[in-house]
Amino acid sequence: MKFEAVTIKDIAKALGVSTSTVSRALRDSYEISPETKQMVIECAERLNYRPNPIAQSLKEKRTRSIGVVVCEIANNFFSQIINGIESIAYDKGYNVIISQSHESYEREIMDLQYLTSRSVDGLLISLSTETSDVSHLKALNEKGLPIVLFDRVSSEINAPSVVIDNFKGAYEATEHLIFNGYRRIAAISNSEFLSISNERIAGYKQALENYGIAVDPQLIKHCFYGGMIYSEIEEAVNELMVLKQKPDAVFTASDKLTTGCLKTIKRRGLRVPEEIAIIGFSNTEIAELIEPHLSVIRQPALEMGQSAIQLLLQQIESKRPITQIEKRVLSPELILGASSLPRKLS
Repeated sequence: MKFEAVTIKDIAKALGVSTSTVSRALRDSYEISPETKQMVIECAERLNYRPNPIAQSLKEKRTRSIGVVVCEIANNFFSQIINGIESIAYDKGYNVIISQSHESYEREIMDLQYLTSRSVDGLLISLSTETSDVSHLKALNEKGLPIVLFDRVSSEINAPSVVIDNFKGAYEATEHLIFNGYRRIAAISNSEFLSISNERIAGYKQALENYGIAVDPQLIKHCFYGGMIYSEIEEAVNELMVLKQKPDAVFTASDKLTTGCLKTIKRRGLRVPEEIAIIGFSNTEIAELIEPHLSVIRQPALEMGQSAIQLLLQQIESKRPITQIEKRVLSPELILGASSLPRKLS
């Protein structure tokens, strides 16, 4: 049996009045008496009437819906960002439509086509690892679709953005390892196409250079899909472990890389931190439950989501074009666990 929503016609039929009377009553028109309005409202509630959002959007020329594109909802970092987005969007009367690119450029384009075909009022997006060409986003931006980029951004798009101070987070993590006596520090990062990868590797390199440690290219590994495929993390760690001069510590540049690296190290039978230390970007809630407790660079994901939706709603609801493009940079927090304790010299 096909579901059919209650309409104004159903209310009019139940009350024996015209549809125009019901419509005016629901709009609180002065032309309708208070008694009739009350009668219509009570009937609407009894029949579980809800206004047709499509009809409303045609009238208002807006859908009150926001499109969100992330690489993977299962990623703790992105799920926390979505919570931040929804915490503000729903309070402001907007629905959120979430799509996953699964790190695919083609999937990202398909997601955008779907969202724009639904006439979303604005778009929040974190680029996929395969996205080096952003012409599809530039085209939407130039047509006037409000867009805000977050986390993974592109300088080629003239739109507001919200990012983490990736350089600072990576620098402080590497510096912490140096202070604790580690010198052969490896780095495992996401795709070189991503802005976050370049910024985090830059912070890692700068810390080494500032403390007189030569940057060894052999110790830097990139996982194109950022750990979404476990085998690429396993391969990166195994390549590091067969080096003549093995690393004594590893810095990992994303959530899945951090937990995946620890998993691989343990599978190899290595003790953390006695034989190799680890610290990395991670927002997983189980960091303190893993043995040993992980040292992490925690990103303010909820705040990132809230900042992104605030910037987007400013564009959507502004009566004048916004000419100043705002970039918000949020600070990560270094949280120390047992996985990066001071090195014990033999």
